[in-house]
Amino acid sequence: MKFSEVASFFDRLGQTRKRTELTAILVELFKAAGPDLRKVIYLTQGKLGPDYLGIEIGLADKLIIKALSGISGIEESKIELMYSKTGDLGTLAKDVLVKKQQNALFSSELSVEYVFTSLMKIAEMSGSGSIKGKISTFTDLLLNATPAEALYLTRIVSGKLRLGVSDATILDALVECFAPEASKDDVEESYNFHPDLGELGELLASGNIDSATHASPNPMIPFKVMLAERLPSIQEILEKMGGKAAFEYKYDGMRVQIHSDGKSVRIFSRGVEETTSNFPDIVRNAETVFGKRAYILDGEAVPFNPETGELYPFQIVSQRRGRKYDLESMVRQVPLVVFLFDILYLDNAPTHRLPYMERRRILEGLLPENDHFKLAHRIVSSDAREVEEFFERSINDGCEGLVAKNVGDESIYRAGARGWLWIKLKRDYTSAFEDSLDLVVIGAFAGHGRRKGTYGALLMASYSKERDVFESVCKLGTGFSDEVLFNLPKMFAGEAVKENPPRVESGLVPDYWIYPKYVLEVKGAEITISPVHRCAFNKVQDGAGLAVRFPRFTGRFREDKKPEDATSSEEILEMYGHQKKVSANI
Repeated sequence: MKFSEVASFFDRLGQTRKRTELTAILVELFKAAGPDLRKVIYLTQGKLGPDYLGIEIGLADKLIIKALSGISGIEESKIELMYSKTGDLGTLAKDVLVKKQQNALFSSELSVEYVFTSLMKIAEMSGSGSIKGKISTFTDLLLNATPAEALYLTRIVSGKLRLGVSDATILDALVECFAPEASKDDVEESYNFHPDLGELGELLASGNIDSATHASPNPMIPFKVMLAERLPSIQEILEKMGGKAAFEYKYDGMRVQIHSDGKSVRIFSRGVEETTSNFPDIVRNAETVFGKRAYILDGEAVPFNPETGELYPFQIVSQRRGRKYDLESMVRQVPLVVFLFDILYLDNAPTHRLPYMERRRILEGLLPENDHFKLAHRIVSSDAREVEEFFERSINDGCEGLVAKNVGDESIYRAGARGWLWIKLKRDYTSAFEDSLDLVVIGAFAGHGRRKGTYGALLMASYSKERDVFESVCKLGTGFSDEVLFNLPKMFAGEAVKENPPRVESGLVPDYWIYPKYVLEVKGAEITISPVHRCAFNKVQDGAGLAVRFPRFTGRFREDKKPEDATSSEEILEMYGHQKKVSANI
């Protein structure tokens, strides 16, 4: 397939925000891709492979500017000035190629194969001379590119393709294109256990529907972790669970999935990114405690005081992410304990289809007495008063609350799903809204007075799973320390855009739009009806959405969550209903 054809499809994708139209265009693209399908899928994602492989193209803005200067004859300083005006390297590359002062004597049409191979070459270069090699390879692509192709090549290498197409929409298009008779739910479940859209697309296109709909856990391939719904009271949870449930401590740590193939141990995050290098202690301890067995474990890594056993908050362990220096010092100062609550694979056999109680028994049998891995503290009960006492104990022990788990035969492990098999309970609702939300930054407002020169407030959004869009839900201006506040413009600089990003809906127009990437934990007084916010718009009242009243930042950046993992608009709608019910009973 010619890359110019891909660029043409990308142009069409950029001209619509309707999910049905995006899906239809993708169906056309995938049908036209032929043997290049896998590569086309990755390029549509702006990637070179699934997230868990960690393939980074690694071409900084300055290197892209240097390449553009080299092919055009325009001085780098002038290119930088042009960039400051456009704010988009892709548009800049397109403009430069339109105006370029020196043309290649011999240029050839770019194929998808050649583009993909060249980008992979850039990603794999490292060490001495790699910067020169990266620029040279990218320059070669630009010399053979049309202005339209240069637009998307540059956006891909800068990590900012931003077509407004989510993985969920690509999944829909693949099913519609190659296997309309297949169960979309089965395909999605399979994808959640093996999150590689390129491989899934090839399986569907080849007619291998069985493999595309029956993937199971495999060591060293991360999965999308199972999630919990929420309810406001123990009584409602027991009713939902059929009168009896297991109740586990909800630890305030970092979700980790620990994989062993019997030879080595790797750690992955809830966002299916490899984090092995951040947790050398977990790797060492797992090798000691579990030996050379093959397994997949799901749990929460929590920092603790080794002298008192006191659990420390999440922020301490989150400081390890991406840290290259003094990591071993931090490991010694603040050790981790991993509280395990599930097992998906053991000794060449997947266990995810077994009921929860059976999986728990297997986990208990695997875990010897040790200081580094513990079973999540739990009770199995049908007594609301007993659960209430256990809940209070969890809070006193430094936890967030409880997670109730179904104990029936239907209690399989559902990767990536948020369902009623697991239900989380934090603090009971009162007339005030007590729970925290994980919301996505979609914009910022200029600061005034003491906040002049930074942001005065952020525009926050929930994620609508039904519509695959981010819907504004509040304007957040409190809870920030001065240090955090003045660092925000620098932190968000790479995601700042001049126009409303795709898949973002808001009745408020901020001074600066921010592409959805950062997730913050927010608390508020209550959920109210709003004429300007778009969360659950028209669901409660015509012409109105829902908003968080008096929101405040808790200080917690949810680096472990992708934007699509944020609190959903559908959850907030449910919470509004529970809040009204509680208020009516007061």
